Amino acid sequence: MGQALWRLPPGEQQELQEEYAEHLFRSRGEGAMLDPPDGPLPHHASRRSPHCQGPGTDIYHLLRARAGRGGREHGSFIDLEMLPPELGITILSYLNPTDLCLASCVWQGLGHDEYLWQGLCKSTWGHCSIYNRRLPAGFSYRRLFLQLDEGSLTFNHDPQEGIHYFMSKAILTDHPTELAKFIFYTRRLNWKMLRIYLDQRRDVLDELVKLHNFSNQFLPNALREFFRHIHAPEERGEYLETLITKFSQRFCACNPGLVRDLGLSPDAVYVLCYSLILLSIDLTSPHVKNKMSKREFIRNTRRAAHNISEDFVGHLYDNIYLIGHVAA
Repeated sequence: MGQALWRLPPGEQQELQEEYAEHLFRSRGEGAMLDPPDGPLPHHASRRSPHCQGPGTDIYHLLRARAGRGGREHGSFIDLEMLPPELGITILSYLNPTDLCLASCVWQGLGHDEYLWQGLCKSTWGHCSIYNRRLPAGFSYRRLFLQLDEGSLTFNHDPQEGIHYFMSKAILTDHPTELAKFIFYTRRLNWKMLRIYLDQRRDVLDELVKLHNFSNQFLPNALREFFRHIHAPEERGEYLETLITKFSQRFCACNPGLVRDLGLSPDAVYVLCYSLILLSIDLTSPHVKNKMSKREFIRNTRRAAHNISEDFVGHLYDNIYLIGHVAA
């Protein structure tokens, strides 16, 4: 309710507040009982918040106090600071970072809460070099949030310029590991621009691959996770071959027992990955009328990877058939 209500026009806000306050007043049972309204009560007005028991925190009193004020605030929604802390946190939990920024324009106290801005920074950009430094006096996480947002938008337009912006603001250090962690824990970077940047910075790509842990994962599922962080190119080429090579090496390093028991090797995983990508295209593309059968997939795959058991290759086919594309 909190997320939707503050977005309503002032007139609708006032009507909903008065309706809500009236029904809450009737449900309190204090004083003379008023006549029941015609028809059933609205769903949102038929309940009371468990955090608003007692005269000091009743929503009715808070809304009546706000509704009774004249002037500029007459049609505005209740100030978040007037609500019980538990209810305020519940309302904020439904807002994403963009909505919280907009909400801070309405609830002025919210815009100066450094703990809130710190949480927003670390939940949106999970790793930045500046988090691990001693922060100077007067440091503002709100300013940092705006800088991170500006840098992300710049990166999505020009990757090199975006990274340069982060470094100029001392947010990131020019080290492959730091850059890889920033990319790994951030979901606001455009995947096309990220692909261009990683193609240019292979040292960052190497560190990014090392951050993945494929232990005890089935090969197609591990490949899906890999391509969720590092998107595959739209066509076959040197960059795709590089990605699959690095994935194969990392997968074998994370699963030494599987390598030993099944006779896998980086070269064998490389072949299986290409087979899975081709099978994914074959089974999911509407342009392919004659889909590859399980028997055909097993036969074609084992021609290139002789040491892989027929049962294992059959399980690979079943996974793609049931779950879908590995690089979608």
